[in-house]
Amino acid sequence: MARKMECIAMLLAGGQGSRLGILTKNIAKPAVPYGGKYRIIDFPLSNCVNSGISTVGVLTQYQPLELNDYIGNGQPWDLDRANGGVHILSPYQQIKGSEWYKGTANAIYQNINFIDRYNPEYVAVLSGDHIYKMDYSKMLEYHKEKDAACTIAMLEVPWEEASRFGLMLVDDDNRITEFEEKPKNPRSNKASMGVYIFTWSKLRQYLIDDEANPESSNDFGHDVIPAMHNAGERMFAYLFDGYWKDVGTIDSLWEANLDLLNPKVDLDLSDQTWKIYSKTPSAPPHYVAASATVQNSMIGEGSRVFGELDFSILFSNVVVEEGAVVRDSIVMPGTVVKSGAVVQYAIVAENAVIEENAVVGERPEQMENLEDWGVAVVGSGVTVQKGARVAPKAMVDEDVKGAE
Repeated sequence: MARKMECIAMLLAGGQGSRLGILTKNIAKPAVPYGGKYRIIDFPLSNCVNSGISTVGVLTQYQPLELNDYIGNGQPWDLDRANGGVHILSPYQQIKGSEWYKGTANAIYQNINFIDRYNPEYVAVLSGDHIYKMDYSKMLEYHKEKDAACTIAMLEVPWEEASRFGLMLVDDDNRITEFEEKPKNPRSNKASMGVYIFTWSKLRQYLIDDEANPESSNDFGHDVIPAMHNAGERMFAYLFDGYWKDVGTIDSLWEANLDLLNPKVDLDLSDQTWKIYSKTPSAPPHYVAASATVQNSMIGEGSRVFGELDFSILFSNVVVEEGAVVRDSIVMPGTVVKSGAVVQYAIVAENAVIEENAVVGERPEQMENLEDWGVAVVGSGVTVQKGARVAPKAMVDEDVKGAE
């Protein structure tokens, strides 16, 4: 029996991330690169260790190899512990038989034995695809003060965006009185962040009951949390007021990267008091040539810039040749942008080649119809050949032929 832990975390990292299209063709969404040197999963893992939670189960399912390899023994996040630490929990480690995780609640249910090994009083259930810094220990204190069965982190969102979220109505004590799942006409702007703390003895029974219900979709938001609410359990909302972004779409991933270049956005990755750890292999320092023009951009280690770079994020070992232009874009590790090529309003995945005079994406002000505009995406290992064009909103995961 492992030593008893007050609180352990279960990190849901099994989603396919289908809205990210070709970026998640071969990797799980939490393994998608972010911010010049990180991957999305670095944020919840770093939040856990910074919050004093040293036992983390990472529930993987879709294309887990790169994510499993990336997490390894957890050393970069100080989660290589003799007791606790980080554990990869694939669907075959479970109570009975072998079965895919059917939903978020079923994924936790299948790992009841893992949780029981640590006999925790509380379990934090976290998503693996959000960018934010959060002290879960403060939320846990709030949960204990309220004697809650479930506490849900909430963020006040602009009213015009509220219908995109699961919303909560609360009383004066922040006790949750009602839920609305992506309503057309929202009555609240208090959105669930997909960050939960449960009292384990309560959650355990609800998971067992949910699994026994053939009508259930085995999902926290649709099934378990409403069941707890209908049973009159004490459920509270915990207000979070920092930066938080769900990076589940191409547009939100692009925006969340470029938010790092906006001084008005409250997300400082250089802040060492709440460090975001990552397993980035070290490369030599980046190089900016005398011929280069660089403004308001982040450049990863080992990158070499000879051309023009504006309001963009380059990951490690990217080359922007002389005469090439990269603006308003995210360029992931190992990509080469050759002379005369233009990359704008785009996400270019790892190890792509944008050849001479190719054009990827377009500026919105140059479009006749803004409905046709969107972020262009070039997949991992793709070559966009000389003189070829990749249109706005396009997603290419095969080589793009140039003009003959």
